[in-house]
Amino acid sequence: MYQSYYGFKEMPFNITPDPRFLYLSPTHQEALQHLKYGVREKKGFIVLVGEVGCGKTTLCRCFLNELDPSHFDTALILNPRVTETQMLKAILTDLGETKLARSQVDLVAQMNRVLLARIEAGRDIVLIIDEAQNLSFPVLEQIRLLSNLETDKQKLLQIVLMGQPELKEVLARDELRQLRQRILVHYELHPLSLNDVAHYIQHRLTLAGSMGRPNFTKWALRAIHRGSKGIPRIVNNLCDKSILSAFIRGSDEVNYWDVRRAIKDMRNLTSPS
Repeated sequence: MYQSYYGFKEMPFNITPDPRFLYLSPTHQEALQHLKYGVREKKGFIVLVGEVGCGKTTLCRCFLNELDPSHFDTALILNPRVTETQMLKAILTDLGETKLARSQVDLVAQMNRVLLARIEAGRDIVLIIDEAQNLSFPVLEQIRLLSNLETDKQKLLQIVLMGQPELKEVLARDELRQLRQRILVHYELHPLSLNDVAHYIQHRLTLAGSMGRPNFTKWALRAIHRGSKGIPRIVNNLCDKSILSAFIRGSDEVNYWDVRRAIKDMRNLTSPS
């Protein structure tokens, strides 16, 4: 409704994980550097943890976009609620393999052959598993076994586990201590500060084509930070609703009361009826 009124080329606060809109706050910048370091130094296992809506998936897509496709092969698993066999097939399929073995044992053997062939061709392979807190113990154990595949000089597979804070509890289980010992790079994303929220909002407005309209007041920004607790996805929702409120008023200024209305609307949507 408000896109043409404010002169946006596109909607500034969509919640889809578009890496073009990624705002690298200090915590996101540090997380990205941890991912790059872990892969560059071939650390084997990398873990990235963050609250729901904090930007893990967007960060992941940015990271993938920065990997040189002439050197890296990547597999991205978005649905980890699978069996060991399904996981192996999903990885091989994402790596571009079309003829897959049927049994779990044969799939592991095929995985080893594929990875060795690619390493010998001078390529590195990165596996990223999103929502990793949902992985079952058997699948996590299968992933640990995959991490054992190696030549005399390096691991055949770099594995990135991304998940919500519950992932820390999963990995802390005693039966996963062998996997836990293999995690050499670990980082936890933190919520945005008030200053980060202000820069985040301006960043998205600018990318969407804003020419200074609308303007968020100081008190509106504080209300958004407090109402979102610094979680980018909630910031997006509140900004979208707040701009709509300002548009309905015919104003170029998003004020505290627009944000209050947005917070109330969001609570009404999430509260049980």
